[in-house]
Amino acid sequence: MGLKAIHFGGGNIGRGFVAEKLHMTGYEVVFVDVMDSIIEKLQSTKSYTVTEIGGEGEKVNTITNYRAINSKTHEADVIKEISTADLVTCAVGPNILKFIAPVIAKGIDQRTSSTPLAVIACENAIGATDTLAGHIKDPRNTPQEKHDEHDSKVRYANSAIDRIVPQQDADAGLNVKIESFFEWVVESTPFTKDGGKHPEIEGVKWVEDLVPYIERKLFTVNTAHAAAAYYGHNRHKQFIHNALEDHEIKKIVHEALAETSHLIIKKHGITNQEQKHYVNKIIKRISNPHLEDVVERVGRAPLRKLSRKERFVGPATELAERGDNVDALLGCIEMAFLFQNVEGDEESAELAKILKAHDAKSVVEKVCGLTEKDKLFPHVVKIVEKVQKA
Repeated sequence: MGLKAIHFGGGNIGRGFVAEKLHMTGYEVVFVDVMDSIIEKLQSTKSYTVTEIGGEGEKVNTITNYRAINSKTHEADVIKEISTADLVTCAVGPNILKFIAPVIAKGIDQRTSSTPLAVIACENAIGATDTLAGHIKDPRNTPQEKHDEHDSKVRYANSAIDRIVPQQDADAGLNVKIESFFEWVVESTPFTKDGGKHPEIEGVKWVEDLVPYIERKLFTVNTAHAAAAYYGHNRHKQFIHNALEDHEIKKIVHEALAETSHLIIKKHGITNQEQKHYVNKIIKRISNPHLEDVVERVGRAPLRKLSRKERFVGPATELAERGDNVDALLGCIEMAFLFQNVEGDEESAELAKILKAHDAKSVVEKVCGLTEKDKLFPHVVKIVEKVQKA
């Protein structure tokens, strides 16, 4: 029998990044989603294309050998597929992990193979696989008395993914347009600690310590991308590359990355030269006009992006505790708070409601997860007060 991977999430990252690499490795991919339209398209289409866009031009890959199941209507089928799979991946968004956990737990419970199932969450969040594992092992999904048996059947590995998926053409269907550059780093220790081997996946870089890679990516790529988006939105730019053609915005993005780079170098022992090279590469990537990356797409979900462990507040909190400069990051936080009532983005509407209903301190506690014990707290409170008066 060939390799089989169950992938939760039929969106652009799922189809255009994760499934593409699994297909290249030789996996049959079983997509799982609750969106009727996506599942029906996948079920009725035998192939789709992934177009990789880079400075050197375009490359088209055709993806085949996949199936699709609607977990809302055919949960039993999903459980059966997981029980005989080699790998489970997901790209559903950090807030959805708790909803896919119950069916994964049932699938693991029914496994009889002596080879543990590999589970890798591919989300823009630190420790996403650990979060998913926590939901799966919740007593409501996996009874306490079954935990030892459960642990023998599965290996959970955190990952860091980095690939830009721009706004797709209106008539794209299942086809995905994506940047050619990518990074997919997965921790190897959960697989090798008992003398086992990690699964083979095309393009994955296996490392023992994932944290430096996750934080370098989140505090460089995501910080830069979101900073350009929020400043770009504030100045009525259409695309990210338009925002970065504005010399003042580009200077601000570089200043924000100088602050996060200071943290990354001090915390993880990455050399100054290596981080500088990484920053320049990232700025070049997100400035690519061929991506036509819409500012509002990149800025969406401001509540998540303003949260405690995310791209602005996360590094700014640590830098403030060290007594280091955070002025540029505070500017980014202000622009993110101004990203309100943007069409098609529910979080931006919710952010506007929160700002209207609460005083500044309560907003900072609720949205950013900061308290008066944090040195960053009063600085963000001032920003919120300013935004609320605007």
